[in-house]
Amino acid sequence: MGTAGLLGVSAHAAWSPLLAQRGLLSPDGVFSAVGTALADAVFYTEHFPISPLILHPFEDQLPVPRALAPVALSDVRGWSLPPGPGLGEQSSLRNERHQKWPSQVGYPDPIVYQIELLVRPHSWTTSKVLPIDDEGRPTESFDREGRVFAPGTERTLPPSTIYGFNGTFPGPMINAEYGRPVLVRFVNRLDENPYALDRQDFGAPDWSFLTHLHNGHTAPESDGNPHYAMTSGPRSMGYLPGTWVDNLYLNWPAGGDEREKQSFFWFHDHRMDHTGSNVYKGMVGLYPIYDPTNAMDMGDERRGLRLPGVRTDRADGAFDVAYHIPLALHDLSLDDGVTLHHDIHDTQGDFPGTGNPAEHPEWWGTTFFKHFPNHGFVGDVFGVNGVAYPALEVKRRKYRFRFLDASVARIYELALMSSTQGPRSAASLGYVDDELQGQYRIPDGQRCMRFTQIASDGGLLPFPLVRDSFELWPAKRREVVVDFTRYLDGSPTTKGDVVYLTNVMKMPDGRMWESSSRSSPDAAYKVPILKFVIGDTAPDDSQVPPVLRPLPPLPPRWKDLMPNRLIFEVKRGALGGETEWLINGEPFEPDSVARSLKNPAGRRPLAEQRMGSFNLWEIRNGGGGWVHPFHLHMEEHRTVMRNGRDVTTTPQRGHPDDVSREDLASLDPNGSVVVYRGFRDFVGPYVAHCHNLAHEDHSMMFGWSITP
Repeated sequence: MGTAGLLGVSAHAAWSPLLAQRGLLSPDGVFSAVGTALADAVFYTEHFPISPLILHPFEDQLPVPRALAPVALSDVRGWSLPPGPGLGEQSSLRNERHQKWPSQVGYPDPIVYQIELLVRPHSWTTSKVLPIDDEGRPTESFDREGRVFAPGTERTLPPSTIYGFNGTFPGPMINAEYGRPVLVRFVNRLDENPYALDRQDFGAPDWSFLTHLHNGHTAPESDGNPHYAMTSGPRSMGYLPGTWVDNLYLNWPAGGDEREKQSFFWFHDHRMDHTGSNVYKGMVGLYPIYDPTNAMDMGDERRGLRLPGVRTDRADGAFDVAYHIPLALHDLSLDDGVTLHHDIHDTQGDFPGTGNPAEHPEWWGTTFFKHFPNHGFVGDVFGVNGVAYPALEVKRRKYRFRFLDASVARIYELALMSSTQGPRSAASLGYVDDELQGQYRIPDGQRCMRFTQIASDGGLLPFPLVRDSFELWPAKRREVVVDFTRYLDGSPTTKGDVVYLTNVMKMPDGRMWESSSRSSPDAAYKVPILKFVIGDTAPDDSQVPPVLRPLPPLPPRWKDLMPNRLIFEVKRGALGGETEWLINGEPFEPDSVARSLKNPAGRRPLAEQRMGSFNLWEIRNGGGGWVHPFHLHMEEHRTVMRNGRDVTTTPQRGHPDDVSREDLASLDPNGSVVVYRGFRDFVGPYVAHCHNLAHEDHSMMFGWSITP
């Protein structure tokens, strides 16, 4: 205790100027700085490479995924251990069963898919690159044999190693429908390395995985959460190589309520302690879900709500929808060969073959990752659907885009901009250090189109929202319609016109943004991510109706629940290390259920809810100048209060999505939300956690459960 106290005093003195600059001279801020100083001194080096400059952005085409085909029924029947509802038929471990088979809700047997976890090479760009330093100047580079290339030498990036669903990043897309259950057999083959790839020093060291359908309404054995995995199922942090698990997705809305239907899930790894590294390594997949009831939202713009989309049913049992395009945003860093790899996990011997702390010239140009940067990992190259700075030709008509933030920690604010001069590299404009993030700017960029938002995490909104820009936090989804026939001023587009999807939120580290439209905007920070090129005119039978999907009603006296609400505070711990990030002052314990802080009724209830019940939960940001995207598994919630104010009718500035259902609460600095949510249909253990994955992996997660 004495040593810790002395360290705290000396750190406070040394860091006071920095704390003053960041406005962190509160007790929480001082605590955070002490933890940072200790971690920097003892555990790792907080330094990141400057990625080689991609010389020809916006030439690679955006990959538009095609729906994965299901496994033929005859092939499924031929498996030695086919899926089924019986005891031992849920995984290769033969120790669990599915809690609720589709027949129990009046649904047919599931459509079966098989997805393998594979080690594969992946290229982020076909462009030549120029190695640069943190001043934006050309610098030397290396190859895998350690040979040195002189400054100014243009290079081709080597492929990076990914752990991918079916070996791709992002992984496959499953087009699902309500009323048609899906069962996915995930098979772990990460022990196989047919291309003899260097695995580098990130990813789960035991090559295990745990797949979570975010935020599917699923039973615990198919939820892919550590609270279940460590006590049941695999009884370890994940499913090891050579094993498989059948995750059953009923595609049945919570409580059978049509108003609870959603529209865009994604699936990702959730292996305890290495979720961030496994997701960054490539374990990301897409799962749009359509609603065929009364043809409401089935991908056919001639029926139902008539949202953009032209559906084609395929002979293999899958279907594709034209003009529905998922856009999975992610950021990455590429190794410069000279930045020291010095990570907190090196102290645990997770990757003994790498010899860290060390430089790695043999990894030049491949993806670089730190498990535990104190702010949360952010990269300086921006990608969409696995490609850095891609381009997409669009028809002159309306499109439906499904946005996903698949980054570890970065938040984006997205706008649609035109530019006469086009992109210029940040280095050529004289920017240095953190200002090089994103690599390119459009100095003359002007907002030229708007988004019409039609859906959030929890599915279709009650009514469309017309927006100049929108924020996208880690794991959040936003669905928008963009009309490529006209500009903001009403003038028509013409073939060959270019529009840039542009990030206007500057976020140099994972603590929070430095500038955005709602906080200290930087008019010069306009980073193009994706180039849209206007093509030919195409038929368009779509519309955006004034009413979409009604919200499930709140109880008239919901405020009567406030005294007995459950309260959880997310906050940084004092001394760093593997339990840097805490909830209610405690690190995640996978075999236990968390307890609430004392509520106004004077109670500290366990995070246990009866099946079929509803309740209010409050999530508080404990301060220190951080933001936290906080995710609650299993059911969506409705935000009823933000920062102590009722937002059920009028949301606060910066959070217009509070009028919808969501599965992730955006916590601004020192902010709080109260959410109303249900606990229906299944029993067992679940988790809630920060979706800044560096925070989640270092204990900002708690277990909760539904009881009979």
